Amino acid sequence: MKILIAALGAGAMSATALAQERLSFDNPDDVITMNRKVACSTVDGEPITYYWHGYAFSRRAGEPDRRLFRVEGMNVRACATVEHPEYGAGYRLVSREILLYLDPETREILSTWDNPWTGETVDVLHVANDPVNFRGGFPNGPDDPARWTGSIKGDDFWQTTTVPLFYPNPLAGAFQNEVGGVYHATEMFNFFGNVSDLTDPAATTADVEVGWVRMSDWLPWMKMRGRDGLIYFHTAGTKLDSWDELPDFFKDEIARHYPEYTDPPPLDDDRPNVTSWTYYRDIAAGEISPPQRD
Repeated sequence: MKILIAALGAGAMSATALAQERLSFDNPDDVITMNRKVACSTVDGEPITYYWHGYAFSRRAGEPDRRLFRVEGMNVRACATVEHPEYGAGYRLVSREILLYLDPETREILSTWDNPWTGETVDVLHVANDPVNFRGGFPNGPDDPARWTGSIKGDDFWQTTTVPLFYPNPLAGAFQNEVGGVYHATEMFNFFGNVSDLTDPAATTADVEVGWVRMSDWLPWMKMRGRDGLIYFHTAGTKLDSWDELPDFFKDEIARHYPEYTDPPPLDDDRPNVTSWTYYRDIAAGEISPPQRD
């Protein structure tokens, strides 16, 4: 009996120890770790792939919204630990991403698009942003200690991130403050997953679902010529277990036109970020060439 009681006591202490070892939402170091598990992996250089899909719509005054495109997106990424003598151990993320525009009915990847407002047939320029990098923060600065910004109910967590964008348009002129043309968009993200995944100290990443909404000015390749309105995207997706889980059509598209998108950029990548607008600018200037499609 004493042996049984001792064994039960040891089991209870082990369970308590395990419970105490869970990452804490109140610990800034753990918050950085959990944020990193949502974004990527706690293992430096481990590739992580997000995949999402949905639709893009028009919004113009005085007319119903139109469903313009089916969209399919992927982002391949990795993280690296960044040590700061004052702020602690944070991380940076390196990635590259694709967003494809498809016919909303046939789901054929588009080479051209018939603009219903101008009557012009235009070449479609799919998103191929390489790189898309950012710093994930530090536990102790540079402003306040890191804190958990999500919500929890039972074993479910969710996070909402809104990114308003308002800055000089790389396609506009030198007098944007005077006559307009400033780039104006908003990106809205929702992340969902399990608390047990997030707080497990042995887990290097978390299973995550994502919702992505974007609203912006018309895309440059649409050639809307200053018409009022905007385009918005409504999508959802998930973190894949591996890049190979992408749909076959997407992997075929990458093999034909974007072969470097099987892996993230190097962890020390210091190139400036690419956006849809700078990508269009560089192609229009002849600095890079878009994929050649049939």
